[in-house]
Amino acid sequence: MAEEKKKGWFARLTQGLTRSASQITETIVAVVAKKPIDQEVLDQLEEMLIEADLGHAAAGRICKTFADQRFGSSASEDEIKESLAAAVAKELAGRQEKFDPLSSSARPFVVLFVGVNGSGKTTTLGKIAADLTARGAKVMVVAGDTFRMAAVEQLKVWAERAGASFMSRPINSDAAGLAFDAFTKAREQGLDVVLIDTAGRLQNKQALMDELLKIVRVLKKVDPDAPHETLLVLDATVGRNALAQENIFGNTAGVTGIVMTKLDGTARGGVLVPVAQASDAPIKLIGVGEKIEDLQDFDAVAFSRSLVGLEA
Repeated sequence: MAEEKKKGWFARLTQGLTRSASQITETIVAVVAKKPIDQEVLDQLEEMLIEADLGHAAAGRICKTFADQRFGSSASEDEIKESLAAAVAKELAGRQEKFDPLSSSARPFVVLFVGVNGSGKTTTLGKIAADLTARGAKVMVVAGDTFRMAAVEQLKVWAERAGASFMSRPINSDAAGLAFDAFTKAREQGLDVVLIDTAGRLQNKQALMDELLKIVRVLKKVDPDAPHETLLVLDATVGRNALAQENIFGNTAGVTGIVMTKLDGTARGGVLVPVAQASDAPIKLIGVGEKIEDLQDFDAVAFSRSLVGLEA
């Protein structure tokens, strides 16, 4: 059963990355297979990889790999894709880590979700809540984005669907005070995990960061190690803007893991590569759809193969 689920996820990953795979491989295969690699071909290849948002540094290293391989005109499409997948996987080596709050001894295990509005942060939190409760965990969902009624209502629906407890406050309430009360209550009730949503008004960066830091400070009053995980949720469809978001949140919010969502909605899923390389935090989860099971642990090899149109 577990093997079937894994195969099902890999199939969805490959399907979800179809647009990115087409963007990256169709022209590359045509160019590389057309004639032996020379500097002109390498320059074209590098330009294509940069356009696919893999970043200048990674594109240069991947091109060097191709130059070393010395493909000839007899190279098959799969050979070229296999080589490209291996080169992308090499770029992502050491940049993955499993997200599993139930493996920690901390109870309750507090997860703080950060990211801009529209990144899929609230939906990601809801999917994680559903997964954890399905595994038998006692979970509290906290609507810490107290500035958007829609976010509160959306999260309440997710909590009800997951069978998790839910805490919120009136609009424009103090998010840090809510986080403190939720953590305290969850500890008293012996809950396993607390998932805290936060606001993402990036147009007001300093106020947003001040608020996040305040939430962290009050959580540490309950437990000096809290939050035990801070997940930055990034939307792949924004392309290289995701790098700017990683820089802003990564430098101030103590991010410990990255979630890349909406990989099925973009032709530039390659942006995950420079994000992974720029961040001090590993990629932990990726999403390729709306269903709960469409959010899964990041696997660098499976991702790299899917990104170039190979079966994971």
